[in-house]
Amino acid sequence: MMTMGKDILSVADLTAKEVEGLISSALRLKRRRAPPVLKDKIFALIFEKPSLRTRASFEVAIRHLGGQCFYLSPEEVGLGKREPVSDVARVLSRYVHGIIARTFSHQTLEVLAEYASVPVVNALSDHEHPCQALGDLLTVEEKKGRLSGLTLAFIGDGNNVAHSLLLACAMIGMGFRIASPAGYEVKEGVLSKARELATVSGAEILLTKEPEEAVKGADVVYTDVWTSMGQEAEADKRRRDFVRYQVDERLLAVAKSDAILMHPMPAHHGEEVAIGVLDSPRSVVFDQAENRLHIQKALLVHLFGKG
Repeated sequence: MMTMGKDILSVADLTAKEVEGLISSALRLKRRRAPPVLKDKIFALIFEKPSLRTRASFEVAIRHLGGQCFYLSPEEVGLGKREPVSDVARVLSRYVHGIIARTFSHQTLEVLAEYASVPVVNALSDHEHPCQALGDLLTVEEKKGRLSGLTLAFIGDGNNVAHSLLLACAMIGMGFRIASPAGYEVKEGVLSKARELATVSGAEILLTKEPEEAVKGADVVYTDVWTSMGQEAEADKRRRDFVRYQVDERLLAVAKSDAILMHPMPAHHGEEVAIGVLDSPRSVVFDQAENRLHIQKALLVHLFGKG
């Protein structure tokens, strides 16, 4: 099968111009019926982790664009267990036009991309969640009318979502601050890449242990679960370590008066966010969830719509 487009395993696989183009395209696709640019194209969704927003948004996006897809559960594929990841990649490349994969290990994605002759899209790994970050930028653009010059404050674990947001913000000139407990900071390799991108865009990057320092004067306050899938054994320790990192009305009051609150969901109400906060007027989490659909349409058009 002919290769079209390229792999998107990281936000950094895109240029700043491509990110801006995807956001503009998503805004257009949100306003009008999507063209059937994926007609006669078929996609495989390989998910090692359960999903609501990611799976639903990709399946709906593909169908809105005229394509078809099928879902492969962990039990059906057994990546690296039932058979080698490299074999799965080469077999699926004979059947489909693209592979959308949600994996525990980022290395699994890298092997899929290495051996597949069709594009592989990261639908979440332990290292990054690029589609989430792109949808988040779309939401901020909608709510604020711009991205460059704004400041996003991330409160919590330096996890996959934080990595992708850090890179995306650094790329498009949006300030990024993150407050994390000791031992939960973003990975040094991601930080180094973000600082390199920020030298071009002018974005400011701040790492701190103090939530108030990160949130002070911020345009966007962002948080995520303290314990991600695959970390359940650490849940009790993480609750103790993150006890000062809950986003509540008191912390939100330190941000700008018109700051918006974001969360990729699913949320643990009463842990990383105080009960009721995600239902407050500042919260845009359901617009944020909807925008996963529109940014993924734009990404699919970008990768596959011209082939």
